[in-house]
Amino acid sequence: MVLSVLLLAGFMVSVDFSILNVALPETGAGVGMAADQYPWITAAYMLPSAGFALLFGRLADLFGRRRLFMVSMVVLTGASVLGGLAAGAEMLLTARALQGLATAMALPASMSLLTTTFTEGVLRERALGINGALLSGGFTVGALVGGTLVNFLSWRAAFWINVPVAVLVFCCTPFVISESRLRQRIPLDLPGAVAVTAGLLAVIYAVLEKSVLAAAVGVLFLAAFWIVELRAPAPLAPLRILRRPTVKWGNYAGLVVFAMETAMIFLMTLYLQRTLALSPLITGLIFGIPGLAAVASGVIAGRLIGRFGVRRVLTTGMLLQGLATLPLVFVRADRSAIAVLVPALFVGFFGHVASIVAYTVTGTSGLPNGEQGLATGLTSMTQQVAISVGIPVLGAVAATREVELSGIHLALGLNVAITILSAGLVWVGLRRRAQL
Repeated sequence: MVLSVLLLAGFMVSVDFSILNVALPETGAGVGMAADQYPWITAAYMLPSAGFALLFGRLADLFGRRRLFMVSMVVLTGASVLGGLAAGAEMLLTARALQGLATAMALPASMSLLTTTFTEGVLRERALGINGALLSGGFTVGALVGGTLVNFLSWRAAFWINVPVAVLVFCCTPFVISESRLRQRIPLDLPGAVAVTAGLLAVIYAVLEKSVLAAAVGVLFLAAFWIVELRAPAPLAPLRILRRPTVKWGNYAGLVVFAMETAMIFLMTLYLQRTLALSPLITGLIFGIPGLAAVASGVIAGRLIGRFGVRRVLTTGMLLQGLATLPLVFVRADRSAIAVLVPALFVGFFGHVASIVAYTVTGTSGLPNGEQGLATGLTSMTQQVAISVGIPVLGAVAATREVELSGIHLALGLNVAITILSAGLVWVGLRRRAQL
């Protein structure tokens, strides 16, 4: 029952992220936004979801994971109602920002509840495998459902669909999940919390808006955070944890896996709709069918980790993701390329989901229950930051070429190189743990 409630919440959050992406033009036009403002519908969500994840992960440890999880459902419900009633751009963007804030609360709280409910080992690995499968399935279902809702109802339905699910999760939680307890009360590291949150918000904003000034401000805040953590009596994120090979290399792998796959999907969406002139519905099916099939990878990955070890599964999954992208570097402006694209997506999505499960297991292993909120806050932050920066960075690489298809080829080639090189780095970085 605990697993069902937590997985339902995670599935809903992943659907919530992707469902509105399909409906961006209709949503923006519905509240009178100009076309060049549409990306802010996504950015308003991504900034708080990435910027506050680490802070809320630690708050879950200190003040109660169930409490924060239930608060996230309240915020998500209110935000969804606000979005469904939005009459203007300001109201819509406020709703999206609150949805992002709810995600920053829900993901680390639910993940830490999951990792503390199931002890480290086979059971946790299988639970995280199912979670990874449903997260992947949620992104895919959100994309498919989003198009259907817009076609038959309205873009407002993309907000309203969250409300009954969030209310159901909220009502079930007190009867199913017990509150976490700390043996002793630890004060919140307020300076560290302010520094890391401000730094992450500034860095993500810098990537989204290509602002050098914001990037500099972000780096300064993150440097201040590092200094604060060295001196704080009760640091928000103890550096001994950040230096652990599992935490460090697990989160690096997650950053690469999410950033590169998100960017690939974006670039191939441009290719399918602009170069091949396919409809959004056909595009959704091309991504959706392999995406739903790859959900099985999450279930299988948990078992593979138990048999072969997390290091092998993580690096193999990354290699599969990178190598499956390689054929896409050579696709031409011909619809026969779909015969190459679909099998590549099957293989790539399988490796991607396996990598998600493995990096989550890696990043949360070897830590006591009292620090699982921090660990899952880090993995959640990594996921949200990666999703935020992958598209702008590789999109900018693609924009360096005058011909769009040539730019897509260049960006995908860089994608492959980064993913495969990173798999090698992660293999070496986790070698010390494997030898212990």
